[in-house]
Amino acid sequence: MADTIYKETRKKHDLTRDDVCDKASLMDNPIQPERLERIENGKFPITPDEVMLLAEIYGEPTLCNHYCSKECPIGEKYVPEVKVKDLAQIVLEMLSSLNSMKKSQERLIEITADGMIDDDEIKDFVFIQKELERISITVETLQLWVEQMLADKKINIEKYNQIKGE
Repeated sequence: MADTIYKETRKKHDLTRDDVCDKASLMDNPIQPERLERIENGKFPITPDEVMLLAEIYGEPTLCNHYCSKECPIGEKYVPEVKVKDLAQIVLEMLSSLNSMKKSQERLIEITADGMIDDDEIKDFVFIQKELERISITVETLQLWVEQMLADKKINIEKYNQIKGE
């Protein structure tokens, strides 16, 4: 059996299970080494709280997206998997999608003005819907990038939260 993402991530950070459990205890959120081993070996399902804990310990917010998009029954249906990309690629994808939507804006108004989507409008509507989904995924990718930069201390978290209003 292949290693789970949780085991791979722990190994990537050169931590033992005991190291992880010690860090979790210091955060007043203990996890037993035996439970972590079962989770890492796919013998025990991980809980959302445990995913958040491991994501914080490892500084890997991608674990949360992985869990939601791949392991949570609701998330599998509604949460897209987000791949980590560099900022330039994210911005270019965002601008491309926004430019495409700018061209489709009038058509969307025409299609939806009557509150119905007629058979001859479905093709254009589905195209526009896919563009909106691309924008949504790009926004999620940007958010994940920001969370990773904050975790890596490449963005001043105090200044970021102050400006963001948190």
